[in-house]
Amino acid sequence: MLSLALIATSSAGAADIDFVRVWPAWRDADSFLRISEYFGGSENTGRQTVLRTRLGERAGFYFLVRLDNDGAAIPDARFELKVIVPGSPYPRTHLFASIIPAGRHAFNLGLTGEDWPDRKTHPVAWQLRLLDAGGRELAVKQSFLWAKPDGE
Repeated sequence: MLSLALIATSSAGAADIDFVRVWPAWRDADSFLRISEYFGGSENTGRQTVLRTRLGERAGFYFLVRLDNDGAAIPDARFELKVIVPGSPYPRTHLFASIIPAGRHAFNLGLTGEDWPDRKTHPVAWQLRLLDAGGRELAVKQSFLWAKPDGE
């Protein structure tokens, strides 16, 4: 009976967070420039959280993620992004640590620098998971080809 209560609790918690939409696309470095940077300011990301694999490099392949969190903020979350690129059947895994605020929020997860081949390369398949501090999956979204069953 206790195990049924734990299952109900964990599935209810997972239902509080949802990937509303994921848009994968290449972005040039200058697409992140804002007028405030010309006046001596640091990068202004607006109301989005920008996370990159190579902190000093802005150009790259980004996954713009719209997240809906009906619960409380999650202080120690991480995005786990698995991507299969042309020429390799094996996924590359990238982790992005972040605080997940309550409500709706947008994240730009960037594969920058040496972590993405070039502007012409598009992923073959991808999977994005949101994990809590203990590694429990809170939400998942994947491309059509990622969901293709093995052996078909």
